[in-house]
Amino acid sequence: MRLLMIGDIVGRSGRRAIKGNLSELKREFDLDLIIANGENAAGGSGITKDVAQELFFAGVDVLTMGNHVWNIKEAYEYINRESRIIRPANYPPGTPGTGSNVFETRRKVKVAVINLAGRVFLQSLDCPFRKVDEILPEVKKAAQVVVVDFHAEATSEKIAMGWYLAGRVSAVVGTHTHVQTADERILPGGTAYITDLGMTGPLDSVLGVKKEIIIEKFKSQLPQRFVVASGPYQFNAVIIDIDEYTGEANFIQRIQNYEE
Repeated sequence: MRLLMIGDIVGRSGRRAIKGNLSELKREFDLDLIIANGENAAGGSGITKDVAQELFFAGVDVLTMGNHVWNIKEAYEYINRESRIIRPANYPPGTPGTGSNVFETRRKVKVAVINLAGRVFLQSLDCPFRKVDEILPEVKKAAQVVVVDFHAEATSEKIAMGWYLAGRVSAVVGTHTHVQTADERILPGGTAYITDLGMTGPLDSVLGVKKEIIIEKFKSQLPQRFVVASGPYQFNAVIIDIDEYTGEANFIQRIQNYEE
């Protein structure tokens, strides 16, 4: 089976990139499941019901989230009842939504998706390493294929998670930093890994924000109101091939598409 996992969707430009790329990628690669990180999809910070439904309609099957998941309060109820949105599992008990779920592809293959958040330079949540140990036995009862979106800042924490789960899950992909890394590989035991998927959003920007704003912030050291950039987009993702019977990945390829 073949998965497409898409880097952080940022604002309107990112949503345009989704609409401009998914149909062709589906045809070219015969995709079974499309997973995208959507924590910045609404105005560059958070998610809304309308934005999520726009992405689902465009072809995304599952939306994972991250540290900006709660930035739009109106989405809390929707996240709580929309099974296709997965927020980090290591938020405290009672938090809206779920941190993992099992989905069925069009070929009737079951795929478990787990979302975790890192703790280095981010909120002090529950330990993601211990949390994934709690989740894995349950999801593996339902699905042989298990993929993890680890939304984290520190490269070291992401690499550590990759090695921690090597041979135990089908894929570990990093999100959050908005810059695609060039270290994709298959770890021992058949676990596809990349430190960061990158960003699907404004190309001429600083991590999705208008570049002039960020430059001024660095120069002045004064607070600035972040505004999502416009203009051409970039589309960052990976294709992962997985043996549906063993759950082992055997191929991972980066995708970097740009609007001309």
